[in-house]
Amino acid sequence: MKRNLILLILSAFALGWCGTLNAQEKELKKRMKEADPKVIGARIVNKFLVTPHTRFGNPRAEKAPNYLTYPDACTWLGALWFSQAVKDREMQQRLKDRFEPLFTTEKNMLPRMNHVDHNVVGAVPLEIYMQKLGDRKYYDLGMKYADTQWEVPADAKPEQKEYAEQGYSWQTRVWIDDMFMITTVQSQAFLATGDRKYIDRAAAEMVMYLEKIQRPNGLFYHAPTAPFFWARGNGWMAAGMSRLLSVLPKDNPNRPAIMEAYKKMMATLLEHQDADGMWHQLIDEPASYKETSGTAMFTYAMLVGVKRGWLDKKMYASCAMKGWLALVSYINTNDEITNVCEGTNIKNDKNHYMNRKQITGDLHAHAPLLWCATELLTK
Repeated sequence: MKRNLILLILSAFALGWCGTLNAQEKELKKRMKEADPKVIGARIVNKFLVTPHTRFGNPRAEKAPNYLTYPDACTWLGALWFSQAVKDREMQQRLKDRFEPLFTTEKNMLPRMNHVDHNVVGAVPLEIYMQKLGDRKYYDLGMKYADTQWEVPADAKPEQKEYAEQGYSWQTRVWIDDMFMITTVQSQAFLATGDRKYIDRAAAEMVMYLEKIQRPNGLFYHAPTAPFFWARGNGWMAAGMSRLLSVLPKDNPNRPAIMEAYKKMMATLLEHQDADGMWHQLIDEPASYKETSGTAMFTYAMLVGVKRGWLDKKMYASCAMKGWLALVSYINTNDEITNVCEGTNIKNDKNHYMNRKQITGDLHAHAPLLWCATELLTK
C-alpha cells in the first residue's frame, strides 16, 4: 500500500477542516476506515466479475449487448490494475478467465476494429499479457486493435483519409472521449512492445485535440455545437491526459504542451469542486445534480498529479481525498455506484444535460473508481 501518498493526502485534507484538531483526526480516521481503497476496490472488482457484459455500461439495459462495449473494457482494465496493485493472484486469474471465452464461445462479442470506442478493448488483452496471465494470443489480439487504429481501410471516408495523411488515426473524430480511448490502447501497445511509435503518435494525437477543442479555461465543450461543460466528457479528457503523461517519456516533444493543458484543466476543476468533494453534471452549473463518473475521473486525474509531483500537494491533495471520500459514499449495499449519468449524445440544449437519467451500477463510474483505488495503493 502506498502509505506515504495516503498519509500525505490525509494530512492535507485535515488541514482544510474546521473544528478542533482532535475532532478532525477522529472523524477523518473513521471516514478513511470506511473508504479503504483496498476494501472498496475489491468490492467493485468482485461485482464486475459477476455482472454479465453490459450494453454501454448499463447493467439494467433492456437490450443485451451485441458486442463488448468500452465501459466494460475500461472497468476490466481498472480491475486488472487494481488486482495487480493488491497482489491478488486469484483475482487476476478470474479476470483473465472471464476474457478467455472471447477467443472461443464469445468470439462474436469482440468488437470490429473500426472505431475508437471499439479499439480500446485491445487494452485489456495487452494488460493480461503484460501481467503474465495470458499467452501470445492475448498480445496478438491487443496489438491488432492498436495497429488497426492507424491502418486505413479501403472504405475509409475522405475525412478519415485526410487525418491519416497528416499522421493521425483514421478513427479521429475530435470528440472528447477519444482522448482516453485512443491514447489508452496506444499507451498499452507502447508498454507491451517498447516501440516509441505507439506513444509518440498518441501524444501527437492528444496535442491536436487540445489545440482544436480545449477552451481558454482549460475545460472542454461536449462539442462546438453543444457548448456545455459536461462532467463525464471532461472526465475522459482529464483521465486521458493524466494516464498518457504517466506513460509518456520525458523527452517527447509534445509533453510540455500536454502538461500545460492538464494543469490548466486541473486548476479550473479545483474551482468548481463542491464543498462535499463532488462535481456536478455540468461542471459550472451548481443547480445540476452531483455526478459520480465525472467525479471519479477528476479525482483520478488529481491523484495522478499529486503522486507524481505535477500538482501542488497542499492545494490538490485535500481535493483529491475529498473526491475519493465523497465518491465512495455513493456505493450502495449491492456494491453499485449510484448517480451515474446515462449515455449522453451531443445536443445544443442545456436541459438535455440537466435532465439526463441517473443510473445505478453503470460501469462508467465503476471503471474510474478502480483507477482511483489503484493510484492510492501503488507507488
